Amino acid sequence: MTSVFGADGKNIPCTVIEAGPCVVTQVRTVEKDGYAAVQLAYDEITEKHASAPLKGHFEKAGTTPRRKLVEFPTNFAAELKLGDTVVLGDVFAEGGLVNVVGTSKGKGFQGVVKRHGFAGVGGQTHGQHNRLRHPGSMGASSWPSRVFPGMRMAGHMGNERVKVFNLPILKLIPENNLIVVKGSVPGAKGSYVILEG
Repeated sequence: MTSVFGADGKNIPCTVIEAGPCVVTQVRTVEKDGYAAVQLAYDEITEKHASAPLKGHFEKAGTTPRRKLVEFPTNFAAELKLGDTVVLGDVFAEGGLVNVVGTSKGKGFQGVVKRHGFAGVGGQTHGQHNRLRHPGSMGASSWPSRVFPGMRMAGHMGNERVKVFNLPILKLIPENNLIVVKGSVPGAKGSYVILEG
C-alpha cells in the first residue's frame, strides 16, 4: 500500500495495481458453450515455462504464452475476437468503482485470540497460571457430550479467496498499465488479483 493526497489535502491510503495489457485467448458463446464469456490472459512468459496444451491454446489465439488465465462472464463477448488486446482504459475510468478478488495472506495455524478476537481466559487467579490465551469452556456437560459444529476454535487462518467490493478508482496511469484504488486489497505484494468493473 501507499498513499496519495486528495484535492482537499487529505492523505488517502491506496493500492497501486498493474492491470494489463490482457490478451483475449478464448471467446465463449451461448450457441457453442451455453453461456457468454471471454477468457483473458496476463503476464507473459517464455515458451519453455508453458505446458504443451497451453502452448497450443495460445497459438490458436496468435499470442505468446501467459501465466494467468481468467474467464469473465460478459454480454459483449461477441465484440471481442481471439488475439485482441484489452487495456486499462477500455474497462475502467477514474472515479468509478471496482471489485477486487484475491487470495489472502496465509497465517498458518492460529489460536482463538488472533483468529477470532477472543480475550483469553483472564488474569492469573482462580488457581491458574498459564491460560491467558486459551479458549476457555467449549460446550456443555453430559448432554450433548460433544462440541457443536461451527464452534470458533483454533485452526488454519488465511490463504483463502477474498473479495473486496466497491473500491473507488483514484487514478489511472494507462501508459504504465497502472490503476490506483482507495484502500487495501487481499494478498501479499506481487500476488495476482482479479479486477471486476
